[in-house]
Amino acid sequence: MDQKDTLQRFLFDGAPVRGALVRLDDTWQQVLSRRAYPAPVARVLGEMMAASQLLSANLKFDGTLIMQLQGHGPLRLAVVEAGHDRSERATAKVQGDIDETMSLAELIGEGGRFVITLEPKQGEPWQGIVALEGDTLAEMLMHYMSRSEQLDTRLQLASDGETAAGLLLQRLPDGHGDADGWPRAVALADTLSSEELLTLAPTDILHRLYHEETVRVFEPEPTAFACNCSRDRVGDMLKMLGGEEVGDIVLEQGSVEIACDFCNQRYVFDEDDVNELFEFDVVDAVRNVRH
Repeated sequence: MDQKDTLQRFLFDGAPVRGALVRLDDTWQQVLSRRAYPAPVARVLGEMMAASQLLSANLKFDGTLIMQLQGHGPLRLAVVEAGHDRSERATAKVQGDIDETMSLAELIGEGGRFVITLEPKQGEPWQGIVALEGDTLAEMLMHYMSRSEQLDTRLQLASDGETAAGLLLQRLPDGHGDADGWPRAVALADTLSSEELLTLAPTDILHRLYHEETVRVFEPEPTAFACNCSRDRVGDMLKMLGGEEVGDIVLEQGSVEIACDFCNQRYVFDEDDVNELFEFDVVDAVRNVRH
């Protein structure tokens, strides 16, 4: 069975452990096909995509989980958005030269921020700040989950030019089976190599690690790249910018062109489009002001 582009949740029947495995193939390739990222940046972005799917696996809400890594080094911004329907999009902004051997800390530089935001379709958004503690994205997120959610978490992430993947284990409250099951599950997970995580199907990984345990495997959930940009959304953004500024741009350049950071879709608004958007002759009004 094809298990690419899949989120696989599971639960131990005899131990206080729940978890999820994710494998992103075409979902990840869709992101890479839109921009050429240096290898260290691509690795971080792929790991963020896998992590966002895993962290949202046990959330029961309709909305979007957003991860933002903001830096002052060569990696200025990395953003991943994962929807409750397992759709996902991602982008990164890079400035300056990047060495192939750069660590995550070197990419971010001093004074970076790592923010997780939950944006439900209904209700107020929630935001958490992840401390930049640890050498890897997985270590930072494990520290965060332990401190903010009081939830013991084991997270493994990997990414290359073909696939992004991850494994999440979380310890359930006491009373959910043999307490020794948690350290046993973690010890077995630690034997999984990055190569295995990237190349094996989720069910093969579960069998490889936990064939002696009783594990309940839920129905796999497909993942996919999707961008929610649209001409209407861009039009709303131009309205927020204001008629005077938009009219100035059209007078100078002949049109306004906006490219989506996530999917590279380009939206062009000429003079007629802008006047229709603002419901009056914006460009002529700006022209008269200039004269």
